[in-house]
Amino acid sequence: QVQLVESGGGLVQPGGSLTLSCAASGFTFSDYAMGWYRQAPGKERQFVARISPSGNITFYADSVKGRFTIFRDNAKKTVYLQMTSLKPEDAAIYCCQTDQYWGRGTQVTVSS
Repeated sequence: QVQLVESGGGLVQPGGSLTLSCAASGFTFSDYAMGWYRQAPGKERQFVARISPSGNITFYADSVKGRFTIFRDNAKKTVYLQMTSLKPEDAAIYCCQTDQYWGRGTQVTVSS
């Protein structure tokens, strides 16, 4: 079955960096676009970034453009989200997604 397992979250100070990973299994990873979304407490889920199956096309939410980078390694069946210049408002549970499948997420906390 399809599995998406995120990792790499944690506590980081404002201005810091984190790289999230999402390991995929149960489908032909290189055939599917992948996305990252986030949800903060009391807020709706928000699109963060998306990457095409080959990795040559990416899209970003305006709120993260220039600070976050999505990339993938199809050989490792993993999609990444490199986050820099983190702000307190970036704190959320970050989930990866493909088609109708979602991972459980990894918590990112931005606090001094």
